[in-house]
Amino acid sequence: MDQTNRIDAPRAAPAAPDTAPEISLWTDRLGGFIERHPKLMRKLASWENKALGEQLAETQIRAPVYVTGLARSGSTILLELLNAHPAFASHRYRDFPAVMTPWMWNWFVDKASRREAAPAERAHKDRLKVTPESPEAFEEVLWMNFFEGLHGGGADEVLDEETSNPEFEAFYRDHIRKILMIRGGARYLAKANYHVTRLAYLHKLFPDARFVVPIRDPVWHIASLMKQHSLFTRQQAYDPRVLDHFRRAGHFEFGLGRRAIAVGPEGGEDIEQLWKTGEEAAGWAALWNLVYGHLAHQLQSNPELLAATVIVRYEDLCANPRATFGDILAHCGLKSGGLADLAASTLSAPDYYQPKFSRADLDEIEARTRATARLFGYQVREKAAAGS
Repeated sequence: MDQTNRIDAPRAAPAAPDTAPEISLWTDRLGGFIERHPKLMRKLASWENKALGEQLAETQIRAPVYVTGLARSGSTILLELLNAHPAFASHRYRDFPAVMTPWMWNWFVDKASRREAAPAERAHKDRLKVTPESPEAFEEVLWMNFFEGLHGGGADEVLDEETSNPEFEAFYRDHIRKILMIRGGARYLAKANYHVTRLAYLHKLFPDARFVVPIRDPVWHIASLMKQHSLFTRQQAYDPRVLDHFRRAGHFEFGLGRRAIAVGPEGGEDIEQLWKTGEEAAGWAALWNLVYGHLAHQLQSNPELLAATVIVRYEDLCANPRATFGDILAHCGLKSGGLADLAASTLSAPDYYQPKFSRADLDEIEARTRATARLFGYQVREKAAAGS
């Protein structure tokens, strides 16, 4: 036998992406330790609560606001604009990786910081510039610590009004109080994509909560999701620490660790099967339809939840930001204070990419999303030139 047939050819190293998050060795090592010791982090959080004593107990949680929906729907810019209101307190980039113990970690960061970081475009390459003080979505770290099986590929990860987890609920309320204390805010603000399947549970925990749910035309939304997935896949193939960072932060939307949001008895298995067979557009269309179809059903069946929720169409936000963001603030019980004008000067439709789908992809997207899209006022048509 020709022995050379038994030897694998050397593999070429992944090409360096245009840009990638810089994951420091310190962040990577500490993040790995925290990931391996979830129970220790709970104990440290409990010790932190005791140390804060009456100050923590006296901090009130009033009408928290949650921004939630599929990634690439405009959730980050909504978070940034809302966070500019002085009433709000939210997680920031600086809170990672010790998200579970924000009081101790922020004390350490304040002592260790030596200089202010200049704003830089985030790794998404979507024009948004951030610093360690920018708001960010880190809630999933908390939920993964208390709900086993999240993002594990199992069936139905929806949390609704029947869900009960007393240990988590006590921890979560104390955690929100700590964020309010650290940031000096009166109301908690969070962006969390996966909360779109947890609205009923959160509404049960906080009946006065307000939910802001962005949505986007399926063709453009899926094009953006596919662009982002391709970018992060290259980054993670080049630097495995980026993949580890995403997993530890609870971001499974894109890249080598991508997982479909599991809704219903079959979870996301059929969607992930489409992706495995190379049917990217079909898989994303199925996910879009699954998530927003579930949202529509939740709101139709729960009038109180419907009243607590505002749907924000991305296209309306870009076309008329002053009025649209003003409506969001009113829904949250806030006066504009100039923020509607800030939205008008900040927001515009993306011009750094165009959807490029084949006719077959466009037909697939329309077929899979048509019924749900109509519920939100969309008529899915060939909004992008086929094959362009």
